[in-house]
Amino acid sequence: MQRRDFIKLLSGAAAGWPLVARAQQPALPVIGLIRDGSASTSARFVAGFRKGLNENGFIEGQNVTVEYYWLEGQYDRLPALVDNLVRRQVAVLATPGNVPTHAAKAATTTIPIVFGVGEDPVKLGLVANLARPGGNATGINFFTSEVIGKRLRLVHDLIPKAVRVAVLVNPRNASVAESTLREAQGAAATMGLQVQNHNASTIAEIDAAFAALARERPDALFVAPDAFLVNRGVQLAALAKRDRIPAFFSVREPVEAGGLMSYGIDLAEMFRHVGAYTGRILRGDKPADLPVLQAIKLELVINLQTARALGIEIPPGILSIADDVID
Repeated sequence: MQRRDFIKLLSGAAAGWPLVARAQQPALPVIGLIRDGSASTSARFVAGFRKGLNENGFIEGQNVTVEYYWLEGQYDRLPALVDNLVRRQVAVLATPGNVPTHAAKAATTTIPIVFGVGEDPVKLGLVANLARPGGNATGINFFTSEVIGKRLRLVHDLIPKAVRVAVLVNPRNASVAESTLREAQGAAATMGLQVQNHNASTIAEIDAAFAALARERPDALFVAPDAFLVNRGVQLAALAKRDRIPAFFSVREPVEAGGLMSYGIDLAEMFRHVGAYTGRILRGDKPADLPVLQAIKLELVINLQTARALGIEIPPGILSIADDVID
């Protein structure tokens, strides 16, 4: 072989090396994130999740792939969706919400699960204990049921003459619906309030619930801290504003859209914690060894424009403790 031909052969082989190297690079780890709601209303939550990943050295599209699955109230999709992710052996299942967390836990005992739930994860059967979960799941507990009574107290303080409070729950999210009604009824009995239960797990059922509210004319609407209802928060706020019903929520977004008040955690911060734990697991930590986080900070948001439109005067004491006042 002539030296010139050998150099040509070597050059040709070298030109192919990058292609071979790229083909042999390992695939990026895949995270399956499942949440009720829709992408269009969850941009702030997704940003929080990505921030948590970034804090642990992971950037979506560079060294990790995130597949987002938004249920939009279509719970019948969930079993097949989770089964597909388990069959593909994704690296982590991120499940900020009770319903997808239960589905993931039932589908796998090996793939790590990072949850965000509003109920006690020990009572839900997700972990052995909070300090050492002991299985394939860990995450954050954000105490939604524990603050139901406090939120109802705020209803009473803002509307002292209120007697009948409509409580809207999603029956498809059974644990949250049951705890919300139980805690609300217990707190209501101490304040002389009457709780009226209304159910909605689809957009059509929300419309039907508001048709019933228009007939019954409750003194206030109390919306359960459910992912589907959070996703439909803007719709709920608009309907409550149309019908002049003071509406109380667990998260701020519906209040920014015209609801009267919210009291609860910042969901974007919850998503950040889920993202951070997901990143730690990708780095090698085991769910069994990561203690369940407990959300402490709660925020009170009041819409003064809505209060004035409804003829409600916010007591100075409540205004003074509000984290955000929309005016």
